[in-house]
Amino acid sequence: MIVRAWRGRAAATNAKAYVEHFRNNVLPELRRIDGFRGASLLRKDHGMEVEYVVLSRWASMEAIRASAGNEVEKAVVEPQAVAALIDFDRDVEHYLVVEERIVQGLA
Repeated sequence: MIVRAWRGRAAATNAKAYVEHFRNNVLPELRRIDGFRGASLLRKDHGMEVEYVVLSRWASMEAIRASAGNEVEKAVVEPQAVAALIDFDRDVEHYLVVEERIVQGLA
């Protein structure tokens, strides 16, 4: 599995706009792509700004190409996301998952 990592920053006063875009646009689009295995949206507050980290999980680089095109290192940032953010990474990073353990049922 491959994790694709990307960061964006929003004004704290507009922090919900990117979350709504992610839930309503990004996830439904990604779910339609064969090889998409899931995604996480992480948030960290920095005073007047909020940092978001998106970690998407993919079966292969071919699956990522189906989503991002041939320039897999370039971020895919839709106009609605650009409007919600004050800054974002133009490139992404890919990590090969060496090991992953998810424990179910913990409270």
